Amino acid sequence: MKTLALVRHAKSSWDHADLDDHDRPLNDRGRSDAPRMAARLAATDFVPALIVSSTAVRAATTAQAFADALGVPVEHDARLYGVAPAELLRIVDERDVDSILVVAHDPGLSSLAQHFSGFPDGDAIPHMPTCAVAVFDFDVDTWADVRDARPVRWTYDIPRPS
Repeated sequence: MKTLALVRHAKSSWDHADLDDHDRPLNDRGRSDAPRMAARLAATDFVPALIVSSTAVRAATTAQAFADALGVPVEHDARLYGVAPAELLRIVDERDVDSILVVAHDPGLSSLAQHFSGFPDGDAIPHMPTCAVAVFDFDVDTWADVRDARPVRWTYDIPRPS
């Protein structure tokens, strides 16, 4: 069994026009949503073996909130900044764990969540808003098998109703 949790970074601030996109921090809502969503995930008893995060400040800060709530280490991987779904799965495949939480960005996260939640004809996740959490369980032995696998179950949680 493999479990993949996808978390889109929390809401970021656009108040600092002088900052590079990679360096944008969370805004007030993001700083509130990240620990709240992390606590909600922790309440499900899901504890990944590892959290892997984009190096962007907004993603790394979000990942730390989840690490604090779950008691799990964070690895930072620059390749997760703007990652496409196929590359995200390759990055996950490099880790020797059965469960992983990935904190990254759109549009890659929404595309991957849509793929797994709508595979083949399910009720697909329409979009991963900031700090959304999607968890997919797969009855496979390796991460390489996940790409074309149908999840045996999945959950989706967002900070605010859409």
